[in-house]
Amino acid sequence: MITLSLSLIVLGMILFLACKKKPVESEETLPVKLCARAYPLSEIHAATDGFNDRRIVGQGRLGTVYAGTVEKQEQVVVAVKRIHPFLVLSNAGFGFSSVLKWLSLAQHPNVVPITGFSEAPGERVIVMEFVHMVSLEFYLHQNPDGASLLDWNKRLRIAAGAARGLQYLHEVVAPCIVHGCVKSSNILIDVNFCARVSDYGLNFLAPVVEKRGVVGYVDEEYWGGGASKESDVYGLGVVLLELLSGKGCEGGLLVKRALPLIRENSFGQLLDPRLVIPSDITPLVRLAKVASACLGNSRKCRPCVAQVVTILNNLEK
Repeated sequence: MITLSLSLIVLGMILFLACKKKPVESEETLPVKLCARAYPLSEIHAATDGFNDRRIVGQGRLGTVYAGTVEKQEQVVVAVKRIHPFLVLSNAGFGFSSVLKWLSLAQHPNVVPITGFSEAPGERVIVMEFVHMVSLEFYLHQNPDGASLLDWNKRLRIAAGAARGLQYLHEVVAPCIVHGCVKSSNILIDVNFCARVSDYGLNFLAPVVEKRGVVGYVDEEYWGGGASKESDVYGLGVVLLELLSGKGCEGGLLVKRALPLIRENSFGQLLDPRLVIPSDITPLVRLAKVASACLGNSRKCRPCVAQVVTILNNLEK
């Protein structure tokens, strides 16, 4: 009996110690999401040669983008977005570091990751991954050879990829991220023609009355209630029309011209004349119908992005 009692006591101590250690071990194996790194402004200056004009790779309504090199384990090329001074001075950058740390948690194959930021008096800077991408806007509207490079299959792939990136921001990240301005210049295309959504969640940097670069890509409700998931879906619909027609948004004129053509099934007048119309236009017709649904007259009439993704994934296949 004494031996049995001693055995039970020893067994109990072993179980107690094992249970005590388990939580510690499981915590150590949990994957850790690293949020954006805070860079001193001096390091950003060095990375961009003092925001040298020769390093400019893009400009938009929120700021100017520079190609920069930062030191990690080795030199890494990054995209550095310097927010326009007038937006910084208007105090639109309140809570900048907190928002950037939250946005940087977004990690998805169809999303451009935010890797760092910098802030100082009069300065707000965002550091993003740079993978030699160019915008969909450039391919469709600026590059003379862009149309031939983006055949119909690639355009279907880009449409599906952009929608998947937006779905991730809307439905997987918690709390969800509303992009704020989905447009062709914010859809980047990598060397494998994979679409990646950029500039998400940055609407807090610009007041709603700042219309530059937004008009035509947002719905009417935006001007009274601001950005929403539904306004993002509207912007995606405009991007789908750009892919179909090869034409720019033109401040909303594209939507006004294209929707009647879709309703009348006049797809020959809608499709990009720079590409040969395929013998089977069924996928393009479905894409046009999806675009039309995304551009519904009111927010409550639009599909959610998950519904759009389901259809576009099938078209891509």
